[in-house]
Amino acid sequence: MPQHHTYPGYQRSCGWNDLLAKREPAPALEDSQRADVVVIGAGFTGMAAARYWARQRPDQSVYLLDASHVGEGSPGRNSGFLLEIALANDAATDQLLRMGEINRLSRQTVARLKLFIEEHAIDCQWRQSGTYRAAAGDAGMKSLTAYRTFLQAAGLEFEELSRAQLAERTGSAYYRAGLYSPDCTLVQPAALIRGLVDNRPGNISLFEHSPVTTLAHDHQHWRVTTPRGEVQARHVILANNAFSRHLGADPARLSVIYTYAALTAPLPDAVWQRLGAGCWGLLPAHRLGCTLRTTADRRLLIRSEYSFEQESDNDAVALKLQASLQRRYPDLALPFTHVWGGTTGFTHNGAPLWGEIGPRLHVAAGCNGGGVVKGTLLGELLARQALGETVPDIARLFGQASWMPPQPVRRLGFQLVSNWEKHRAKDER
Repeated sequence: MPQHHTYPGYQRSCGWNDLLAKREPAPALEDSQRADVVVIGAGFTGMAAARYWARQRPDQSVYLLDASHVGEGSPGRNSGFLLEIALANDAATDQLLRMGEINRLSRQTVARLKLFIEEHAIDCQWRQSGTYRAAAGDAGMKSLTAYRTFLQAAGLEFEELSRAQLAERTGSAYYRAGLYSPDCTLVQPAALIRGLVDNRPGNISLFEHSPVTTLAHDHQHWRVTTPRGEVQARHVILANNAFSRHLGADPARLSVIYTYAALTAPLPDAVWQRLGAGCWGLLPAHRLGCTLRTTADRRLLIRSEYSFEQESDNDAVALKLQASLQRRYPDLALPFTHVWGGTTGFTHNGAPLWGEIGPRLHVAAGCNGGGVVKGTLLGELLARQALGETVPDIARLFGQASWMPPQPVRRLGFQLVSNWEKHRAKDER
């Protein structure tokens, strides 16, 4: 399917979503309607914003629009890591107070998610398993050393692991060294976003298969148009990540990156035992490396490869993912049952595009692969700011998305940098 302006059109369905029972989608938006606030994008960011607004203003109507059906979009296509501390490439030993505040906010976000899941008995395979960071080559080892220095300086708990120890826990002797951090939870991401949306407050009206085509302002209201209807509202929250640039967000600060994942068939008992017989997740020390994790139904997931602005041929990507998995488990046959692509919003300096960008027009975009926790946190804080509440200084904590040159210079620059990084980190892929 082709990419559309305000949402992606993926080549394949999401593997995580395919593993779940079929869900009846909500109806599409039709006719002309009115609401107090419209949230565009029913992902973790949009759902967090909508839920907070609905709870704080129970007398107001919140419309939540999704271009696809819940679980099939980008939220269901990630790897399901809920990280409570900074990623390796975000860690900064010279800014421990700032990083400590981000970690505190992240922990609070995970705690709120856990309470919500327990309250509503959402079966999303929640496992507080911690996570490994691992390195295979020199570039990875350099990143791993920097991350260990940050963890030590911040007083965070971790365990150093040798090649043999990593092999014992993951079944792979591919990595030279690693670190284990307890500050991570693994989930089935499609099940999590389904559960959050399906247990929403009663004043949130959900409309699926309702991609926004245009957004216009008449000095008093925003008119949000979809293929079959329109809704007028005083406030609009853009939570469709980098695709928000076609609805008013600054296109000079946002790009779309596609990443790719695959799931194996359920592993035989002997293989499952070799891989540690439990749920674990492994993140690369270097940002271009492979993500690995096991699942509650005994599968192995790999996530690697990426492309700029357009989705690569999934058949070709599947071959690359299979080769990466084979390097890590050369004596095992691990065929895939699902391969898919997903998008993330990318900014040049890794900072989000966040805040009010027009009269009562608000955006949270550019998560840069930060995933569930960062999206949930920034979505809730955006709703709080829009409601006039005091929020932390997001620019101080996370920075502000920097300017990027226009096409074709942007694409050329991305390709040059990524090719160099791929060469440096070839052992991590």
